[in-house]
Amino acid sequence: MAVSMQMIKDLRQLTGAGVLDCKQTLEQTDGDMEKAAEILREKGLAAAAKKADREASEGRIEAYVHPGNKLVAVVDLRCETDFVARTAGFIELSHDLAMQVAAANPAYVSRDDIPQEVVEQQRAVFMEEVGDGKPEHIITRIMEGKFAKWYQQVCLLDQAFIKDEDKTIQQLLTEAVARLGENILVKGFGRFSIE
Repeated sequence: MAVSMQMIKDLRQLTGAGVLDCKQTLEQTDGDMEKAAEILREKGLAAAAKKADREASEGRIEAYVHPGNKLVAVVDLRCETDFVARTAGFIELSHDLAMQVAAANPAYVSRDDIPQEVVEQQRAVFMEEVGDGKPEHIITRIMEGKFAKWYQQVCLLDQAFIKDEDKTIQQLLTEAVARLGENILVKGFGRFSIE
């Protein structure tokens, strides 16, 4: 099947991949747009994993002020170069993350940021809720489920993205790394409100 420029343009807009990658992938999949998009996403995710160890010392501080001026969220989003920090995609990502913090009110960036004593306190609460008399493997599964739900409430990276509930913030960042070509990480955030 002949690959048209419009097909390449559409795939590029969908995935953020380069023109040559889009053309080759469309040729490889005989013009199947969905298959090509999936292949390019997988390539992008693999590339994102390789970039995770690179230092991210540039970036931007983004503030979101909710209408009424009674709620503000601030996010420190980092990348590798000031060039990427000034791109529309990075600016949009930082704004979306600030809105996420305002809406979802996480307490920590990731699971690694939660102090061990907080985790142990939560474990004690969950154990009390679970009670005694259940087999060990059942208790383990219940605890895993409770912790997964708790992490989704308190950790920014585990939360469902407010604009797309099927995607976590971690997935959103990974896609941005694949699209922008640099390591991106949330260094910190703050949220202030008048109740």
